[in-house]
Amino acid sequence: MNRLRNDDEVIVITGKDKGKRGTISRLVGKDRVVVHGVNMVKRHTKGNPNEGQPGGIIEKEAALNVSNIAIFNPETNKADRVGIQVAEDGAKKRIFKSNGQDID
Repeated sequence: MNRLRNDDEVIVITGKDKGKRGTISRLVGKDRVVVHGVNMVKRHTKGNPNEGQPGGIIEKEAALNVSNIAIFNPETNKADRVGIQVAEDGAKKRIFKSNGQDID
């Protein structure tokens, strides 16, 4: 079970965007995520008239390592860690480590 999923609200804990919050747009591999509105980079692209794409400088989100983000706990308004709790019937659920509440 992944500790982070799409549409989780996360906060950046280190790097140039430290303190910024956003939601996970997509997971890239096992250890990288793209967060909406965080880690913006400029990409110089060549136009393609056959596809109707204009050239120029495009600003887009780049992937971050999962070690640089933490899930955001709305109860405490702080970053938190994710724990996995296994129920009696074997079902797993994600919880916040600080207060034990369900994430989902």
